[in-house]
Amino acid sequence: MRSTIHHRYADVDGHRIFYREAGPRDAPTLLLLHGFPSSSSMFRGLLPLLADRWHLLAPDHLGFGHSDAPAAGDFGYSFDALSSLTAGLLEQLCVTRYAMYVHDYGAPIGWRLALHDPSAISAIISQSGNAYQIGLQQEFFAPVLAYWEKKSAATERGVRQALTVEATRWQYIAGVGDETLIDPSTWVLDHALLSRPGNDLVQLALFGDYATNLALYPAVQRYFRQSQVPLLAVWGRGDPVFGPAGAQAFATDLPHAEIHLVDGGHFLLESALAETTALIRKFLSAVLPGDGGDCAPGRTRPGCSRTGSGTP
Repeated sequence: MRSTIHHRYADVDGHRIFYREAGPRDAPTLLLLHGFPSSSSMFRGLLPLLADRWHLLAPDHLGFGHSDAPAAGDFGYSFDALSSLTAGLLEQLCVTRYAMYVHDYGAPIGWRLALHDPSAISAIISQSGNAYQIGLQQEFFAPVLAYWEKKSAATERGVRQALTVEATRWQYIAGVGDETLIDPSTWVLDHALLSRPGNDLVQLALFGDYATNLALYPAVQRYFRQSQVPLLAVWGRGDPVFGPAGAQAFATDLPHAEIHLVDGGHFLLESALAETTALIRKFLSAVLPGDGGDCAPGRTRPGCSRTGSGTP
């Protein structure tokens, strides 16, 4: 039986946020946070494979996908701001306890949510969601590091290379043994959205702010040690952005973390969906309770809306 995927919008602090929703609302919630340069579209294959047992929410960050994309001059793009909007969406949907799946940019957003309210997080799935300096791959991050050190026309040209269709395609196919497994529509769609007028300045703002995520790593690692939150790290062995050492580093602070390196690259769900899904289902079945908690029917808090608008 095919699971139904809903495509919804919510108004959060005056911004229209798009999100995909699936699964029973009285089941434990899994929040799926996408990375650069994608959107919640990266979860389109995974959602139907988990929706039989879990309540799934996959938003597009502001400036990505189908969410609003205000100009950089009209909104202060930062990972703090994106995290705040995500928290606002969760509050509006009455989600007070949840597991989260973090990928790339989704990780620093998720880490901020966890640091703000550690008791809200029931479990973490990290798929190239980095939390350790050792995970940064030099080839991808060298231009970004130069941009942090000194913003100039030359260093800006370096990070702008990440906005090209060639670089976007590279993020999808690098580390993948069989490139024919990757649908070209993935990088074509991502590049089209990156190329919207003014979106380059949005992405430059976030590249610049990414330095704050590295500064946050000690606090995140301390959260891991203190909480011992159940964590599954499932990463592409050939990931060109966040290397396998970043996955293995979780064991430093979470000795019971489950760590798997799978043949593939940065967008593992494109080339190894079945293998990755099997690991996720096994992990979630073991660590998530059967009770939906505050999200269960009959326990909705006053003033909360269970869904946003279904209209585009």
